[in-house]
Amino acid sequence: MAPAESPSSRSAGDIALGARCPGPYHVTRGSEWQDMGIEWLPTYVCPHEEPEVTPALTAASPVERLKGVLPDVEIAALAPLFEEIEELKQRRNAVVLAHNYMTPDIYHGAADLKGDSLALARMAEKTDADVIVMAGVHFMAETAKIVNEAKTVLIPDTTAGCSLAESITGADIQLLRQRYPGVPVVTYVNTSADVKAESDICCTSSNAVKVVESLGVDRVIFLPDQYLGRWVASQTDVDVILWQGSCIVHERFTGAELRGYRQSFPGIQIIAHPECPPDVLAEADFVGSTSGMIDWVKRVRPERVVMVTECSMSDNVAAEVPETDFVRPCNLCPYMKKITLEGIRDSLRDMKYEVLVDPAVAERARRAVSRMLEVKV
Repeated sequence: MAPAESPSSRSAGDIALGARCPGPYHVTRGSEWQDMGIEWLPTYVCPHEEPEVTPALTAASPVERLKGVLPDVEIAALAPLFEEIEELKQRRNAVVLAHNYMTPDIYHGAADLKGDSLALARMAEKTDADVIVMAGVHFMAETAKIVNEAKTVLIPDTTAGCSLAESITGADIQLLRQRYPGVPVVTYVNTSADVKAESDICCTSSNAVKVVESLGVDRVIFLPDQYLGRWVASQTDVDVILWQGSCIVHERFTGAELRGYRQSFPGIQIIAHPECPPDVLAEADFVGSTSGMIDWVKRVRPERVVMVTECSMSDNVAAEVPETDFVRPCNLCPYMKKITLEGIRDSLRDMKYEVLVDPAVAERARRAVSRMLEVKV
């Protein structure tokens, strides 16, 4: 059974699909988890107080950073493209922010800053660059614009959406407020600016428990990921009202699949993201956000591990922890994979596609995001 990640361990901005919900349902203090016989052990406390901001911009060139990550012949083929991207960054005073789910050529090569959703929001807020290119999905680019409205924010592909973000609207939250008057709304950052604007505070998977408890109330509405919300409910005495959204990457994993890995690879360590269904988390040795999972691998240095999340992350971490054998169940996020090196180059060259947020919506959404960033983790 899995020790839960501390809310101080950091986040994951992950892609998800939620069917349109006919109405919210209620979970009291993780009762559904307890009914399944899931016992949560004492919380693992991450030694870091802040989400790690990992600068990729060093004296080393992208080609040098990719040595040992990609085959030499592939690096050589990509070298001219990296040269174009680096020249355009200098010309535009631009920075590339990359999510942990980017492919290794972007994550280790093109990225100047990389991390999970919470870290990317903090980076976007603090950067001195004039232009931010978001190597991630649309809600991440929107969040960057919300926290730093003076910057030009670009996304290389406008179809890099998020099915979890599409599972709920601002109008849905208005109806929820009518049904549950006075109950604060905690919204996962994997949502549109319109939804954030209707919310009291945002959260990520790494700080969700801390955010919920920071409100000092007995009951919250938690949107839109049902599995993350159930995990939060299992970690707090606060009652949690859920929306029926789920992640197209994480919902495909099963507990039976993980038991199969244990049979095939005796002694393997299994670490899982809290957007996974309860039977998956019950089989895990550790439950945490994307950054929490990365930290765990770097700290524990297991002989063999399976990371139950989007599979590009295993490729990226494997390059940094070569002594660990990564068993890789490959559930890809189709939205994240719309971001390519060529798309980043074209975005910088043509200054496309700019992400804009209505100022009135942005002002209200900024309050919810700022409240999240003010919560100490």
